[in-house]
Amino acid sequence: MVLSGQEIKRLLGTQIVIDPYDESRLNPNSYNLTLHDELMVYEELILDMRKANRVRRLSIPPEGMVLTPGQLFLGRTVERTETHGLVPMIEGRSSIGRLGLFVHVTAGFGDVGFCGYWTLEMFAVQPVRIYAGVSICQIFYHDIKGPYTAYQSDKYQHNTDIQPSLLFKELSPDGGENDPQMQLPFGIERSRG
Repeated sequence: MVLSGQEIKRLLGTQIVIDPYDESRLNPNSYNLTLHDELMVYEELILDMRKANRVRRLSIPPEGMVLTPGQLFLGRTVERTETHGLVPMIEGRSSIGRLGLFVHVTAGFGDVGFCGYWTLEMFAVQPVRIYAGVSICQIFYHDIKGPYTAYQSDKYQHNTDIQPSLLFKELSPDGGENDPQMQLPFGIERSRG
């Protein structure tokens, strides 16, 4: 069952945290999240699942930035969210989709207990100019049935920044701690979870 906007509002501060919160972004059954002014792109031509791929940071200027097709842009929401006892999900807004902009490639499904910023995997069908602060996606919530273990991850839980893929931590017995080929990109710190 999907929560209504009124139920989202009622659960703020207990099962749901959205910070900052602006009631004008509350919808009938979702809440609009906004785009931060920083993006990240991979510098590698071939991405490798077994290592931390190099990334470069970009800032979205006030006049906007054109996203070009064939390039993955990682962004994040301005809002930090926490979800307890519910399953959070994000989807692109229909107005964004009608411009041919995907805000997530496959990762719109959250886990019960997730706390942090949402990393967006943005991909444009054709060149599109984006702006920081725009309502880029919407978060909505499902009830969960049955016993559950809240999400815990040394990769993404309690993140404070855009999160490139940390899949290499799963593919290496020591999480890449002792492998110089698996050093994190500049500006990304290892979680201590």
